[in-house]
Amino acid sequence: MRFIFSVLLLFACTSAISQSFGNVTVRGTVLEEGSNYPLEYATISFTNSQGEIVTGGVTDQNGTFLIDVPRGTYDIKIEFISYQTQTLENQNITADITYPTIYLEMDAAVLNEVVIRAETTEVQVRLDKKIYNIGQDLTAGGATVSDALNNVPSVTVDVDGSIALRGSDNVKILINGKPSAIAGFGGTDALRQLPAEAIERVEVITSPSARYDAEGTAGILNIILKKEKTLGLNGSISGSISSPLGSNVTGNINLRTRKFNIFNTTGYYYNNRPGTGYFDNNYFSRTTTDSLGNPITIDPNFDRVIEDRQNDRLRQGFNTNLGIEYFINERSSITASTFYRLGRNHDETTNEVLNYRNGNLEERNVRFEDEKDDNYNFQAALNYENKFDEEGNHKLTADLQYERSRSDEFSIISDEITLPAPSRLPSEEIDERFKRQNYLAQVDYVLPIGENAQFEAGYRGDFNKNETDYKLFEEIGTSGNYYLNDSISNLFTYEQNVNALYTQYGNKFGSFSFLLGLRLEHTIAKGNLDAENVVEDAPINMNFDKEYTGLFPTVNLTYELGHRENITLGYNRRINRPWRWYLNPFPSRSSEANIFQGNPDLDPAYSDAFDLGYMKRWEKLTLTTSVYYQHETDAFERVQEETGEVTDNGVNVIRTLPINLSTNQRYGFEVGLMYYPARWISLNGSFNYFLFKTDGIHNNINYGVENSSYFGRFSSKIKLPTKIEWQTNAFYRGPRTNAQTRTKGMASIDMAVSKEMFNDNATLTFNVSDLLNTRKRSSFTETPFFNSDSEFQWRPRTFTLSFIYRFNQQKKNMRQQRNGGMDDDGGFEG
Repeated sequence: MRFIFSVLLLFACTSAISQSFGNVTVRGTVLEEGSNYPLEYATISFTNSQGEIVTGGVTDQNGTFLIDVPRGTYDIKIEFISYQTQTLENQNITADITYPTIYLEMDAAVLNEVVIRAETTEVQVRLDKKIYNIGQDLTAGGATVSDALNNVPSVTVDVDGSIALRGSDNVKILINGKPSAIAGFGGTDALRQLPAEAIERVEVITSPSARYDAEGTAGILNIILKKEKTLGLNGSISGSISSPLGSNVTGNINLRTRKFNIFNTTGYYYNNRPGTGYFDNNYFSRTTTDSLGNPITIDPNFDRVIEDRQNDRLRQGFNTNLGIEYFINERSSITASTFYRLGRNHDETTNEVLNYRNGNLEERNVRFEDEKDDNYNFQAALNYENKFDEEGNHKLTADLQYERSRSDEFSIISDEITLPAPSRLPSEEIDERFKRQNYLAQVDYVLPIGENAQFEAGYRGDFNKNETDYKLFEEIGTSGNYYLNDSISNLFTYEQNVNALYTQYGNKFGSFSFLLGLRLEHTIAKGNLDAENVVEDAPINMNFDKEYTGLFPTVNLTYELGHRENITLGYNRRINRPWRWYLNPFPSRSSEANIFQGNPDLDPAYSDAFDLGYMKRWEKLTLTTSVYYQHETDAFERVQEETGEVTDNGVNVIRTLPINLSTNQRYGFEVGLMYYPARWISLNGSFNYFLFKTDGIHNNINYGVENSSYFGRFSSKIKLPTKIEWQTNAFYRGPRTNAQTRTKGMASIDMAVSKEMFNDNATLTFNVSDLLNTRKRSSFTETPFFNSDSEFQWRPRTFTLSFIYRFNQQKKNMRQQRNGGMDDDGGFEG
């Protein structure tokens, strides 16, 4: 706090000194000639008689600007990419002045350059987030939202689809600023099934303001989907086919009039993705005590077990979203929308298990798992927005949202022994049904105060109910008759209700901006287990009812060193609530000897994070960098331990259990560069390094570890003759270590080539994902009783051919760039 106070005092003194020299305020509005469309992020610069740029600024989402300028005579230049520059010469500015509306005309001579810039990822920095405009990433052609996220700086997507921010997987994912069925519930499957073309931009919020949920200790990823703002009928249709076998087709249509905006996106997908897994487990003798306290040594039945898994995953489904926006008047509107997704999955897994004793192969068996999953997600939302002033800065928004999802999984698991003699073990049938309901109510109020200040307040209520009905049927011998295993079958109901209030205040003094906020969240979490045989003296509480309240302050500061250069400082407090999969106390089995079991005793984890950033823009180069620190208490860690149980053929059963493992500290820095050396080439790269330290003891075992890791990515895009473009993306993640597991580094390369067709209304793209087939996770786990060497590949190298045709979207690239920085959730702009 002493450091923050010093920074505030320094900035306040700087502002006071600048004002003593007699700064005045220059206001104005920049619009597109003909359409009167506001030009957001148009650049205004003030040049003195010596040709030096004294100060400058950019327009906001309404095309308006307000800039403090020292008294003097200037040439004022107004610029916006693809538009003809206007210059107001010899302007003698001695007092506050408001200029008449300034209109810029499109410049056809540079329109080709606009398209190039719009098709590359660009970054914009706000007080509480970085905004990445995805553009037309060639490697995302025919890809999914999950694939596109893997090209965003600071973000990594693991081989199994897990999303991490700065190396931490505790990240909150929002769609258009809200929790959504589109993002999936407790997982990321839905993001692997939606087309990447649906994304307009991704907001990486590493220092969230009080406006956002306090959930997610690493930060928030807010995915903004496209919604056309051009009048008339427009849309697109896209399709792709890939090898291994996969295909999808997506249609997008938008009709906008003066009173209505109707939009729909509908898609169908079919993907058959093979995958592999390999596990080499070694078990050691362990010492325990008998009933009299005497030490005894227990030797494992098999000291080495090798599992070789082959997965065949079929994903097919349909998704659609339909919305209508009605403009009540020029300042208010109401939007109703629905989203529906229907999925049908079929997974077949063959697991060959080799059991060794003293180096000799004693037993070979093959485990077959046939799993079918029918699931759906439904969401209905209603949004109301009322602007109290012409600029739209003073406004009230209200949202209601209802979501429902269901997943019905049915699995048949069978084991056949092929060595020493062919035989069959008893089979299992698993019937698991999951249901979820969510109600969301949100109100946000934004009030401008004076020229540069803004006050916000709001409420959010998030009410969830999850129900998991798990039934295990075991075969009686090999008779084909099954009985319900009451000791494992259960019905687990989990409810989580969060009520939140927030307020925040932002202001700007000259080059210094700040945003201070406070959020109050009250959480009620209830878990109820309905099972036939629950042991009364179980080591963990099967039923629980928890209630806790937290205060979450946020501080975000920005100082503009120039109109293309700034530094930012952010502090925020966050919470990580355990989700239902981590809480369900009954085990789920990926194999007979490896189980995962939830822990109802888990408490939420809390973190305090600091982030110091710097950004500098040159004519052809943009640099972003930051240094960050995070301190988390009661951090979750998944530990592996022996259960003391063995399978029917004597293999030790290993359990993975999440626990609160004391503290976790993370230090790191990241840097990103975007370089456009010529109109035909663009280059960008990023690097993120972090060091983490975990302290904690569980069951007399010290799980403390200190380690570092890093990841980096590079992308190049080259424009060739005849409207052909070629893009290459490279990624490398360094090795990393947690309490028990060391994971090796991983590298991958994606390549793509595209061709514009039919007067630029269509694009044909061919891309290769994981060109070298190296996107595999290799790790080694070591404990006092066993170690495990494993390798996992979610999907192999994939070739995709995609085609998209657009109608009435000739200006779409330009519009996307122009609107890319719009702060739909009412953010304060510094």
